[in-house]
Amino acid sequence: MARVLVPFAEGVEEVEFVAVVDMLRRADVEVCMASLDGAAVLGRSQITIQADAALADVCNDDWDMLVLPGGLPNAHLLRDDANVKALVARLRAESKSIAAICAAPTALAAYGITAGKRVTSYPSCQPEMEELQPSSVYIDEAVVEDDFLITSRGPGTAIAFALRLVAKLCGEEKAAAVRNEIVA
Repeated sequence: MARVLVPFAEGVEEVEFVAVVDMLRRADVEVCMASLDGAAVLGRSQITIQADAALADVCNDDWDMLVLPGGLPNAHLLRDDANVKALVARLRAESKSIAAICAAPTALAAYGITAGKRVTSYPSCQPEMEELQPSSVYIDEAVVEDDFLITSRGPGTAIAFALRLVAKLCGEEKAAAVRNEIVA
């Protein structure tokens, strides 16, 4: 069974977070929702999300994919967290998948892993993405996949993003089954 880690912090965009966790769990993927300190987190729309674990307690586990949800200040808190940065570096070295949506791709650009890759983000983050990684190729599409990297635009693209993650981990047939189940 595939294993996915979804770290999150204050201001997380709930739609993006829940869509990813829900679609992956529907596909029988093991998902760990890890807040930075293990406590419940208040999201962008004032919805409280309970964590499964503290990030420090699970960051050294074996993961098939890391998914960074968007929202502010969540994306900046994740970008500035040493455990998240170390996870991105480790999963990249292990040729594992790394995904981010909305403002969170800026963290990946800051870490340098978007260099030379096709990427997208929330539209207002495009200048920051291009400044952080001038060699990235910014694409105005809902979901952009380039090798190990999957990025997406925002809350309105969250289902498409989550289904792309299912396809990456479990295959197109499983993604189609989940898509049919949710009537997408």
